[in-house]
Parts: sequence; structure tokens; C-alpha cells
Amino acid sequence: MSEEKKPGRKLTQARKEANARYNSKFVEVKVRMTPDRRTVVQEHAATMDESTTAFINRAIDETMARDHEKNSGK
Repeated sequence: MSEEKKPGRKLTQARKEANARYNSKFVEVKVRMTPDRRTVVQEHAATMDESTTAFINRAIDETMARDHEKNSGK
């Protein structure tokens, strides 16, 4: 989570600590794509009423499940 400041609002020490605890539960995975591709992905996620991260995670989960079904049928 970014520590961007909103106009007129200060990020308190308690909020910084809460953000750090939340972020410590996750790892980042970098995916490289062109800016145009990113826009397409973001727009698609928005049409599905989900965040870009949620969409990417759903795409991964669905692909892994499909791959598992395909490979377990051998």
C-alpha cells in the first residue's frame, strides 16, 4: 500500500504500523507488460467490478484449476 499523502491528512504512526502489518502478509510478484496491455487488463477488471489484483489472481486460480483437470485426466 502506498504512503501517498492526501491533502490535509497526515499518515499517523499507528496507520503506518497497521499498513506494515497488513503488507507483511503478502509478497509482490512483478509482471511486465506494455502500458497498453496494462490499460486493457485494468479496464477488463473494472468491467468485472474487481480490482486488477483480484482479476489477475482469479485468472491464475482458474487457469491452474483448468490445468489440474487436464493433467489429472491423463
